[in-house]
Amino acid sequence: MKIYTKKGDKGTTQLIGGKRVSKNNPRIEAYGTIDELNSYIGLVRDQNIDKNSYEILVEIQDRLFTIGALLANEGSTNKMKLPLIHQKDIDNLEIEIDKMNEVLPAMKSFILPGGNTTISYCHITRCICRRAERLVVNLPKKTIQFDLIIMYLNRLSDYLFVLCRYLGKQLNTKEIPWKPRF
Repeated sequence: MKIYTKKGDKGTTQLIGGKRVSKNNPRIEAYGTIDELNSYIGLVRDQNIDKNSYEILVEIQDRLFTIGALLANEGSTNKMKLPLIHQKDIDNLEIEIDKMNEVLPAMKSFILPGGNTTISYCHITRCICRRAERLVVNLPKKTIQFDLIIMYLNRLSDYLFVLCRYLGKQLNTKEIPWKPRF
């Protein structure tokens, strides 16, 4: 299979199902940001992290490919069988959040992102996840599995925030609290 088709040379791309749309279409922006998020999760995964976090991130990357496929689907005219997001995927994120939170000190204030390259990458990833969520929210509600996709992305950003703190604890990195000035 050739990687280039030249069909996108005039600023359009093809959705699953064959419909061509502009590359600045909100749907393209949304699943392009999901792809960016997936790449950054790969960057976090490539850091020196524990085996469980690594495996959870691989699973998340798989779910993000599923979300990308669902967002790239043009809708009712497509008869292609697509992978799905399940409530269990969201439940699994919540289980992992709770496990990590059990070993973390209670938060008493907002914390500043950073302290270690791994943590910084994780915070950037969390921000990209929030952006992806905002872009998906703007899509038509008839998008396949719209509600579950929004729930998954919302929970994923929570997971990534707690992962930042969890990795910080593993790396013995002190959290710097935000000290608002009035």
